[in-house]
Amino acid sequence: MSLIRLQDVSVRFDNTQILREAFFRLETGDRVGLIGKNGSGKTTILKLVLDQVTPDTGTVTLELGTKVGYFSQFSELNGDATILEVLDALFTEIKAIEAELAAIDAAIAADPADAELDRLISRQAELFEDMERLDGWDYPRRIDTVLTTLGFDAAHRSCAIDELSGGWRNRAALAKILLEGPDVLLLDEPTNFLDVAGVEWLESWFRDFKGAAIIVSHDRKFLDAVVTRIIEVENFHLHEYPGNFGEYVVQKQFRLKTLEQQFVHESELLAFEAEGISDRREAAKAASSGLGNQLAKIKKSRTPRPVDQIVTEIYGGLHVKDVLCRVEGLGKSYGEKLLFDGLSFEIRRGNRIVVLGSNGSGKSTLLKVLTGEERADSGEVAWAKGPGFVSYNQMLEDLDDADTVSHAVNALPDSLAFSATKKSVNRFLAMFQFSEADLKQKIGNLSGGQKARVAMAQCLLSGASVLLLDEPTNHLDMSSTQVMERALVHFPGAVVVVSHDRFFSEKIANRHLVFGADGAAPGEIDVRAA
Repeated sequence: MSLIRLQDVSVRFDNTQILREAFFRLETGDRVGLIGKNGSGKTTILKLVLDQVTPDTGTVTLELGTKVGYFSQFSELNGDATILEVLDALFTEIKAIEAELAAIDAAIAADPADAELDRLISRQAELFEDMERLDGWDYPRRIDTVLTTLGFDAAHRSCAIDELSGGWRNRAALAKILLEGPDVLLLDEPTNFLDVAGVEWLESWFRDFKGAAIIVSHDRKFLDAVVTRIIEVENFHLHEYPGNFGEYVVQKQFRLKTLEQQFVHESELLAFEAEGISDRREAAKAASSGLGNQLAKIKKSRTPRPVDQIVTEIYGGLHVKDVLCRVEGLGKSYGEKLLFDGLSFEIRRGNRIVVLGSNGSGKSTLLKVLTGEERADSGEVAWAKGPGFVSYNQMLEDLDDADTVSHAVNALPDSLAFSATKKSVNRFLAMFQFSEADLKQKIGNLSGGQKARVAMAQCLLSGASVLLLDEPTNHLDMSSTQVMERALVHFPGAVVVVSHDRFFSEKIANRHLVFGADGAAPGEIDVRAA
């Protein structure tokens, strides 16, 4: 049965074509991964289903009685109520049954007449059946499980929704939707504010979910684990690929061989994706050896591809010292919560350090201490003299809406645009999906994902020796993430990354900095080779 149907749908915004002659059906049990470049129309499709956008032509139909749940990466959840109160209110029917059962227990204890006792016992049996049907016996545990997994501590559970940060509101909205149990889930980047444990829990939750889902996500490993087919929004049309993300990569490669390529490097980047998936499967077979070591062996001696040659041309003139930063005895706490203490390590040329740990363990705080944005309680961060570091998140925050993309990318003081050839820089920017028209755009006219691409291009061309990246894949589309991965792999300096994106982390990391779950003491932080 088709729960949702898009029939010959076209949409334009301000004379800009978004969708043209789009056809789509969502069947019971479907889990569709919706992918495409930033601005291609993914969120528009969700809004069509929600009746927030009206198609210019064609029809959008929902099966009568279908209950739809929508999660946006920009949460609309607000108010004075706490998240506990919001979630508790979802179970009013169950609480009414509980109240009636308590009243029946009291009535039975009062030793009623036989006829009344029979009526009470009969009604009690009906209510027991209702509780079984609604899975109502342990709803407090279900609430606690969702909140615990999404990282809510006692303070976050007891403060008003309006007092939560944007990220925590997003998690609250996700908790609410998961407990509502809709027939159809519409999820727009659901993993963006989750740590690895939270993403893995969400994957396991989907194994028991009986409804259908449309998931907009750039998280390739999550898509690989959850979806049953991929819909790619490309050139205003919807292209369907049966299976998960790994199967999509293979099918898309085949399709590109028979069609004129829309993006000159896309086939090549998909080849890297196929290699990454193949590498993981081959490495996983060798259970006796570490996954990282297996991946490293598999990746050796591959012939350079044109994409890699473009990247290496850009970085050819960048000379980097051996030791770029020394961290000695670093400690940081917030109140009584210890994040890390006695932390010592070096950042050296060629390091690609991925920082791992649960939400709240201190990963982002460590990056802020490294940049000087926050002061450590103890210890020292000593940067080598020279080009120094650049922070992706600071770049993104400092973008000037009145600036053009071209000036923002090329005008940094030590930019590689001044040392590399113009041809190399232009090829690099084209690979990053910046057309000539894009480069003339004002920053203020760009979408969030497009601004993220500008900030990432700034970092990669900055001329800095160390790149500090906090969740860099959150707002990048898949193609941009793939280009970034190739650039980071060939970057001659060092990279320190906080990321929950497991596929991305596994492709670039050659070292890990692992934070313990209960606050980081010297023995609980480990810097190790991948």
